[in-house]
Amino acid sequence: MLYRRFEQLIDIFRDAPTASPPDRVWPFYVYYLKQVWPSFAALLVVGLFAALIEVALFSYLSRIIDLAQGTPNPNFFSDHALELTWMVVVALVLRPIFFGLHDLLVHQTLSPGMTSMIRWQNHSYVLKQSLNFFQNDFAGRIAQRIMQTGNSLRDSAVQAVDALWHVVIYAISSLVLFAEADWRLMIPLLLWIAAYIGALYYFVPRVKQRSVEASDARSKLMGRIVDGYTNIATLKLFAHTNFEQHYAKEAIEEQTVKAQLAGRVVTSMDVAITTMNGLLIVGTTALALWLWTQSLITVGAIALATGLVIRIVNMSGWIMWVVTGIFENIGMVQDGLQTIAQPVSVTDREDAKPLQVARGEVRFEHVDFHYGKKRGIIGDLNLNIKPGEKIGLIGPSGAGKSTLVNLLLRLYDVEGGRILIDGQNIADVGQESLRARIGMITQDTSLLHRSIRDNLLYGKPDATDVELWDAVHKARADEFIPLLSDAEGRTGFDAHVGERGVKLSGGQRQRIAIARVLLKDAPILIMDEATSALDSEVEAAIQESLETLMQGKTVIAIAHRLSTIARMDRLVVLENGKIAESGTHAELLAHRGLYSRLWAHQTGGFVGID
Repeated sequence: MLYRRFEQLIDIFRDAPTASPPDRVWPFYVYYLKQVWPSFAALLVVGLFAALIEVALFSYLSRIIDLAQGTPNPNFFSDHALELTWMVVVALVLRPIFFGLHDLLVHQTLSPGMTSMIRWQNHSYVLKQSLNFFQNDFAGRIAQRIMQTGNSLRDSAVQAVDALWHVVIYAISSLVLFAEADWRLMIPLLLWIAAYIGALYYFVPRVKQRSVEASDARSKLMGRIVDGYTNIATLKLFAHTNFEQHYAKEAIEEQTVKAQLAGRVVTSMDVAITTMNGLLIVGTTALALWLWTQSLITVGAIALATGLVIRIVNMSGWIMWVVTGIFENIGMVQDGLQTIAQPVSVTDREDAKPLQVARGEVRFEHVDFHYGKKRGIIGDLNLNIKPGEKIGLIGPSGAGKSTLVNLLLRLYDVEGGRILIDGQNIADVGQESLRARIGMITQDTSLLHRSIRDNLLYGKPDATDVELWDAVHKARADEFIPLLSDAEGRTGFDAHVGERGVKLSGGQRQRIAIARVLLKDAPILIMDEATSALDSEVEAAIQESLETLMQGKTVIAIAHRLSTIARMDRLVVLENGKIAESGTHAELLAHRGLYSRLWAHQTGGFVGID
């Protein structure tokens, strides 16, 4: 019960307080610490009492020695029973209680709870990023920064709390205890404190800078390694193991050099602190012995002074490493900010309403898009697709076909003009509702590394088994799904497909994708080379299903095999981001323009046209 109460103090799935996290380090820390401030406030209070108890134990040592010297042996316990009992209570009751509370707050509350909360909020935010965000970075590096930032922020914050009280309480208490014995005992400690602060001031910023560089190099290395694993088939097919090793070797060398440079600073700092600590021990002990020879302090004071400085010396090494660790973690957080705190380029408006599709009319009005450049891709494009109309987009590579589809899905925002669906500007509606009303079958089908069932349910999460089997049958996927199995012994719908669906053939992945869109049953359908991965026999078998799928829907189809879309109601030919021609198959052939030339050069996939 006690563990569970502490484990439930932080709601790890709480909503983020703002739409985006701050993009600077200290506001970023405050942003998350404010969300768990009761737990951190409790840690501060518990840490204060724990540090006071530790110092009290040293004062008890001095007190016991002095009491033993001034009391006859038989009367020692009877004369000092109350004081000795209090010392026992502090050592055996209060100390375990406060140290136990400290461990509960750190290990049951903050370590798992705060870390998971940060990861959840960062992951949720990064998922909102545009397609371009993910295309411009390694998936492995993005994932590593999500994982490491939560750990690093938590560790540095907890370590800072622990170090704060130990430094403050030990320094102040030691000075007070020394002053009570003889004010001159304070001199070595004051000099040491000044030198210690100077060392921190000199070394810590350098450690932080080197840590940022090392963290960035580590993220780069992780990204390159994961990139190679993700594309292992390409690596094997092109027999480029040596090339991939060299690619990773460069990153490993860079990461090693950066880590060594960071290590130089840490080693120099350690040597400096060790030398200072030696001077503190020798100076304080020598001074205490001299004061005792002058009968100015007691033997207990010598024990107190020597014990405290040895404890301070041991603690100083820990504090230095903690401070180093804090700034290393700050460096990792700063590295993570490069990914996590980037502004989302495609956002919903505050008053965005769900898209309502009654008819399925799609209109492109004076659309411009250049991927942030001054010109190119798509310029002043106008296209009206009537409700239920089926059009084919045709054109050479780079003509803008896929870009036009991406703009309709609002994976990118238009740079000029607007796109309307049933009269609603897609910039004014919620992205989720927009994409929920559009079904898409892509040429390069990528499945999630989950079960066949999970991948199909992406189309309709509440689909029944009957609906699943109906969609699978129509997509002709029932021929292979019952035969599937994985390394864990799962079969059929429960078999996992591997990363990006690599355990399935291209045709099998495509049929799963078609079944998924059949389940989704959206009023607007986009097909980007939907049957390109299928052999002719399978394509002919599911052609009827595709015809059924397209009934009553507004359809946009992209295909390089012109015969596969020649039966569309209208063909739109794009060239250099503009509409070059538009009409039926027969009309465009008669026009003898770009489409006619493309048709004449078509070398495969010919199907007779009625």
